[in-house]
Amino acid sequence: MILVSVCLLNHPVRYKGDGNPCPLLMQYADSPKLITFCPECAGGLPTPRPPAEIRGGTGAEIWSGQATLINNQSVDVTAEFKSGAEQCLELCQKHHITTAILKQRSPSCGSKEIYDGTFSGTCIPGMGATAALLAAHGITIYGEEDLTEELLKKLLEE
Repeated sequence: MILVSVCLLNHPVRYKGDGNPCPLLMQYADSPKLITFCPECAGGLPTPRPPAEIRGGTGAEIWSGQATLINNQSVDVTAEFKSGAEQCLELCQKHHITTAILKQRSPSCGSKEIYDGTFSGTCIPGMGATAALLAAHGITIYGEEDLTEELLKKLLEE
């Protein structure tokens, strides 16, 4: 089984109320090996919702208490992001999922880079809150930009 950010299959769960389809993943949308999830929705955030970014670090610092998730209206949404991430980890553990394909640059799902917390469009190296939690528990994380046809077929065959 592979965990997939549901927005990558064009479900309208993003902060703007739309999806963010990954053409390669869309070809496998009906695969029984894909389990979809949106940690932000699971954490209780509405769709659409104000955009949020990590302030004071990356996803790892969310879990150590050194950073917070703040939306562009200056509301702290850290608790909702953490709740969604914890539910995501529980789902992975329940289904013995060891691989996830997550939305790059998301404050939840970013696996290589995230926005810097200034709402300026500037990215920094690091993971989002969910990606950091999953990685800390041994789950291999790919961003949609990492995917190739060959890699995806290999993952689906495992």
